[in-house]
Amino acid sequence: MSPGRSRWLALLAAIPVSLGVPVSFGAPAGELPAGATGLQPDVIFTDYSPLSRSLELARRLLTPLANQELNRVSANTHTALREQPVDLSQESFAVYVPPNAPPAGYGLLAFIPPWDKAYLPAGWTYVLDQHGMIFVSASRSGNPQNVVDRRIPLALLGAYNIMQRYPIDQRRVYIGGFSGGSRVAMRVALAYPDLFHGALLNAGSDPIGTNEAVLPSTDLFEQFQTSSRLIYVTGERDSWNIDHDADSVHTMNSWCVFGTSIEKMVNEGHEAADPRALSRALSSLGELSGPDPEKLAACRQRIARALAADLMKARDLVDHGQTHDAWRLLTKIDARYGRLAVPDSIELAERIGTRR
Repeated sequence: MSPGRSRWLALLAAIPVSLGVPVSFGAPAGELPAGATGLQPDVIFTDYSPLSRSLELARRLLTPLANQELNRVSANTHTALREQPVDLSQESFAVYVPPNAPPAGYGLLAFIPPWDKAYLPAGWTYVLDQHGMIFVSASRSGNPQNVVDRRIPLALLGAYNIMQRYPIDQRRVYIGGFSGGSRVAMRVALAYPDLFHGALLNAGSDPIGTNEAVLPSTDLFEQFQTSSRLIYVTGERDSWNIDHDADSVHTMNSWCVFGTSIEKMVNEGHEAADPRALSRALSSLGELSGPDPEKLAACRQRIARALAADLMKARDLVDHGQTHDAWRLLTKIDARYGRLAVPDSIELAERIGTRR
């Protein structure tokens, strides 16, 4: 087995999206009262979204080759993916709803925490009121929890259920998180730009175009490039994450994602956003004007040429019988370009498979 293949098979093994029954944690408090405002600390939701289905999670969050392998294993073992990876009757959410809805509807911030008990960070209530922004965050979605099987679907389901119950301005639906939750939020923003139109990345970020932050299909990625805004909020003393923010923004720009902004909190370390920084971030999330069309077109052409060249190299290796080297290159293409390389990457994988 090549190193590239073993790498993404190890990633696949760490993602239990398919098998067994959701873990039961014991029932939380109760459903959200109709039209409730203020802080609701332990809410049960009941509605499931097509976007949180296990098949959809795998399609959007795994690389194409990893997703293909998941389907192969499922077929060979006669085990089907669960329809939904979580049982909402066993989950609870913290919800804050400002008392007055803006004329165009509330904004919405689905927040992924690093801690397991959902709560509203200190000082955020007044800011959420000012911006007409609903806050929703799931319990048991902190850093110890599985990303694909729990943290991401819980964020999707929290947002979906709020959108079923309140008038929401679709343009102001955002994903956010703190620390490890921020890194997960970045993956959600990349995978679901058709739902979330911006991200509050608070003290945690990564590059994209990797096995963990997989590039979506061309249509979704173009939507991410043109209509998503990413606000990085980090304490100026949190040097490790400041450096990672700079690296993340650099890679975003290299992938033609220009709607980025870095906000440093003065005299702060690794902390959740203070009210002033949160207010500035929420204001910035609503200020996206769109990238320069010529700059965006030139950037996209550069990526298309690079992808075509890499695919051509892989085809040449296959044509010359160098299947081991071809597979190693293909797994690198799979991680770097994600679904931008489909269907060519899948066709190459099938060609290599017949010659191995």
